Amino acid sequence: MLNHIRLKYACPCCKSHIKLAEKPAQILPKSNAAPSLLAHIACAKYVDGLPLNRQEKQFHRLGLNLPRATTANWMIKLAEVVIPIINLLNDHLLDGPLIHCDETTLQVLRSDKAPSSDHFMWVRAGGFPERKVLLFDYAPSRSAEIAKRLLLGFKGILLTDGYEVYNNVAEAHSLVHAGCLAHARRYFKDVIKAQPEATGSANIALDYIGKLYDIERELRQRKLLPTADEWLDARQQKSVPIMAQFKAWLDDLAPKLPPSTKIAKAVHYALGQWTKLSVYLTEPIVPIDNNRCENAIRPFVIGRRNWLFCDTTAGATASARLYSLVETARANQLEPHAYLTHLFARLPSAATVDDFEALLPWNVKLATPANPRASP
Repeated sequence: MLNHIRLKYACPCCKSHIKLAEKPAQILPKSNAAPSLLAHIACAKYVDGLPLNRQEKQFHRLGLNLPRATTANWMIKLAEVVIPIINLLNDHLLDGPLIHCDETTLQVLRSDKAPSSDHFMWVRAGGFPERKVLLFDYAPSRSAEIAKRLLLGFKGILLTDGYEVYNNVAEAHSLVHAGCLAHARRYFKDVIKAQPEATGSANIALDYIGKLYDIERELRQRKLLPTADEWLDARQQKSVPIMAQFKAWLDDLAPKLPPSTKIAKAVHYALGQWTKLSVYLTEPIVPIDNNRCENAIRPFVIGRRNWLFCDTTAGATASARLYSLVETARANQLEPHAYLTHLFARLPSAATVDDFEALLPWNVKLATPANPRASP
């Protein structure tokens, strides 16, 4: 426990004009929660997937009375305090050249919708190599209006799966729209699981896709990472011919397939996405798939299996902001608990834009780095 001693001074003659030392700035005023405790609770839930009710039992075993209603209230209040940091991260994201987008379902018990209805957690990944940003945003729907709002002001390349809403958003914001080859590959993998008679065709498609991934893997495994020009040259020389052969094979196969089969669905999906799937051949900053965003969603999905739902929309919004902080910290090689402790200790004293900028993950130097293999 920390004890803060506040000295009180008064005039030695008349004992008036009393002056009391200022309180240390607190992230949650009138609370006994220290930055390290708040960081511990946030990381236990948003990094390790430990629900607040289980944390309550852990604290009880340690002789501490911390009801989950209290810790839930702390998390909601923290999410309000960190808004300036979230806004700056959003600015950096929109200033970047490329944004990955994806979304996943979420259950919220108390909202304007029925408790069993799907709500959504939207995820955007982008920024720059030295300033990576991962942002989670809660929304009650999966509509185009949500996507348009999240991408308002962005002028770069949008990388997504085949969800139709993103086509409308890319057109509305005049964005270059890139597709995800991993999603196309998944359709052909589903054929092998469910339609044995079409395994031969599916394996041919997977062989083409596998060759394209081999080229990307070879480039990444170089001791010296290739420059943008080297990425572009390699893709033009090696990947473009394979993509041309793959496209010709798909065009030949498509009219021969019964329309209701899974192999037909896989082929037509790949052809329908072809323009977007080909963007990476001419844009060296575009990866072959949207796996960066899907990897960012994974910790949320794992946590969701444990805590199952959010009670209120305020709790869902708080979760989105705190997930944004811990995942952006990890992406920038910071240990989340150390970063949140640093942030919560210094955020109350921040007053200017420069003060808040200094608290962004890439501007913070900590003694304990995150495990690089754990970072998205």
